Amino acid sequence: MSERQRANSVSEPESPIRVAIVDDQELMRSALRMMVESQADLELAGEAADGHEALALVRTKRVDVILMDLRMPRLDGIQATATITSEKPATKVVALTTFDLDDYAFPAIRAGASGFLLKDARAEEIVEAIRTVHAGHAVVAPSTTRRLLEHVATAPAADSGRAADIRATLTPRELDMLLELATGDSNSEIARRVHLSEATVKTHVGHVLAKLGLRDRVQAVVLAYETGLVGRGNEPHPRG
Repeated sequence: MSERQRANSVSEPESPIRVAIVDDQELMRSALRMMVESQADLELAGEAADGHEALALVRTKRVDVILMDLRMPRLDGIQATATITSEKPATKVVALTTFDLDDYAFPAIRAGASGFLLKDARAEEIVEAIRTVHAGHAVVAPSTTRRLLEHVATAPAADSGRAADIRATLTPRELDMLLELATGDSNSEIARRVHLSEATVKTHVGHVLAKLGLRDRVQAVVLAYETGLVGRGNEPHPRG
């Protein structure tokens, strides 16, 4: 084996996850900064005190994950999230707020946030959320997930045109998988229910998200309800 081959055979260490902290309170930024810097696989990419500074940061530096406060002056976290996820699709946002309220959670998720946690979450929960969204998954506080489903399930209007587009885009198996996602269950729970391997379910879920242009499974759940594919009083997944 040549020197070059030997060099190429050695695995390169994974780059740390570059995390930006956006919050208008210096004390909160300080606490989050210490949390990020205490983890070997995380690296501080920068800090910002409002949405405008957050935009400037992601436009000049590589940021993998943003811990985003939602209530900030000048430009709030929801508007900043929408712009960032549009301009920088690879950058994931974890929204952090003091309030577990519909007025904050649902707009943040629709704006493209891949995570939604309360600021009083334990440090290890926030760290794990960073790793999870960076891996392409979603993290939402359980109480928020339950109320998110209740909120969209009782929405008065359904987008039937979008529903028809979805049915035309997905294969029958993929459409079934979208309905399974609407339960909010994990891949392993869905796999047991539909008698498939977890790896197969993961593949189908990936196809559904890619074909529908969705960032994560939380957005898939919202879409299934908002289009009427799953509605009030309907079973989220086929029984039988």
